Amino acid sequence: MIRLKLPALPILIAINILNFYDRYLMGALTEPIRKEFHLTDTQIGLIGSAFVWLYSIVGLPLGRLADKSSRRNLLAGGVTTWSALTACTALVSSYSMLLVSRLGFAIGEAVVAPAATSWIGDLFPPGKRSRALAAFMAAVPIGAALSYLISGPVAQAFGWRASMVVAVLPAMVIVPLLLMLKEPLRGACDIRQHTSERNPIGSVLRIPTFWWIVASGALLNFNAYALAQFLSAFLGRIHHLSVGSAGVYTGISYAVGGIGGSVFSGWLGDAVVRSGRNKRMLCAAALALAGAPAAWFGVLAPNVALSLALLTFFLGTLIGYYGLVYSAIQDIVPASVRGIAMAVYFMCMYLCGASFGPLLTGRVSDIMARRAAGTAAMTEAFRATGLQQAMLIMPVLSILLAGVLYAGSRSIARDGATGMSAAG
Repeated sequence: MIRLKLPALPILIAINILNFYDRYLMGALTEPIRKEFHLTDTQIGLIGSAFVWLYSIVGLPLGRLADKSSRRNLLAGGVTTWSALTACTALVSSYSMLLVSRLGFAIGEAVVAPAATSWIGDLFPPGKRSRALAAFMAAVPIGAALSYLISGPVAQAFGWRASMVVAVLPAMVIVPLLLMLKEPLRGACDIRQHTSERNPIGSVLRIPTFWWIVASGALLNFNAYALAQFLSAFLGRIHHLSVGSAGVYTGISYAVGGIGGSVFSGWLGDAVVRSGRNKRMLCAAALALAGAPAAWFGVLAPNVALSLALLTFFLGTLIGYYGLVYSAIQDIVPASVRGIAMAVYFMCMYLCGASFGPLLTGRVSDIMARRAAGTAAMTEAFRATGLQQAMLIMPVLSILLAGVLYAGSRSIARDGATGMSAAG
């Protein structure tokens, strides 16, 4: 394979954009899939949660592989695997087949976070990592926005299965470009390179701040995955938008709020780190606290314009977390175990947070819908009421998230001394 001096970060960002484009497909296509297979919100939520369960478990050995083997080849294999399984989703004829196809999809996607963030940690010194990681994690709103903007209208025009096929096409360009990259040396941008850890997982788990970050990730991802799964459906049920229109508006919300949050947090994280190693965590706590009232009033807003404006701001506070907190992980974890550290972090936060977000939100939605219906027959109006009430858990969790991040900020200065070199 020819090795060219291509810039690695844009290609890693492109991989992550495709990663989240494909991951958010189910959220963009919730309503047509629900109606075709006659699903409850609990069953819809289970698809997202089952994906997270497997994603979390297989991420741990893949994270260890990212520390010991070629990150480039792991990423290429991951992209190829999940793209093939996304294409297979277009052929399913039952709910069980749909569920299985998304489980297989999780195996391919689990490669991205540990391999790519470890790679980025070796491309940039500590004082520039917030912007690099914020740019990488800007792929979350960009991928989500593109998924909603493209998949919703395609599904309305040609059916939801056509949207699955369209999602596969970018991989045919990205994988060859990825295989042309040359990896940096591990720890290339760190003064201290801890390369002799005999128990890498143990070394990560002994860092107190890491546990606060894990707890914060669980709370954040409960909200993020619940919102991703049900926002488009919420706009359709509460504000009576079509599948295509709900997709477009949701995509715009992710683009504006998500990209804005990423850019702001990346700039802020690198600006404040020199004044104190706990400042990134404090800023993340402030963002989470600001997002709580926006989520509450956004869910209850009487018109679609106000609802979207408030929920877009809320999305910005969620996405802003990544540039601030992911760079904090890189600061406290030695270079030789960053892959496994991210895998442990993802496993814990997904199993404890993201895995419950879609499922419990869907379950609460069904319960509240039945309560609203009473003895009457279930209608779309009652389903709308149930989903709206279920989504009110998000602002409560945002307040808890702010408290956890504040607690982590109190220990990170001490822990950072073991893993962070000069912030220059």
